[in-house]
Amino acid sequence: MRPRRYPSDTGAAEWALLERLLPVPACQTSTGGRPEKHVRRDVVDAIRYLVANGCTWRAIPSDFPPWATIYGHFARWARQGVVSQIRDQLRRAIRLRKGRCPARSPSSSNPSR
Repeated sequence: MRPRRYPSDTGAAEWALLERLLPVPACQTSTGGRPEKHVRRDVVDAIRYLVANGCTWRAIPSDFPPWATIYGHFARWARQGVVSQIRDQLRRAIRLRKGRCPARSPSSSNPSR
């Protein structure tokens, strides 16, 4: 695991929440698969770095796993609905923290209003 050095890196509490939302690695399922080469937290931190800094996949700093590995995880998690689940969990947490109903109201789903 690489040292935490960017503001976008996950803290211990954030990682505890995010880790539960990620799918089980293929090597730990009944169908099997090869072990993951890179630490998942580093992959998540790289995705967060990309979002926070608006850089391209290939411009991710070299202390993260290779960009193609990061993109592969992101694309797979997006196809599996994991990215949407994480977004929805974060939205609920923010709404609760602000004292609002955790579910979005129907009018808030219309971006033209």
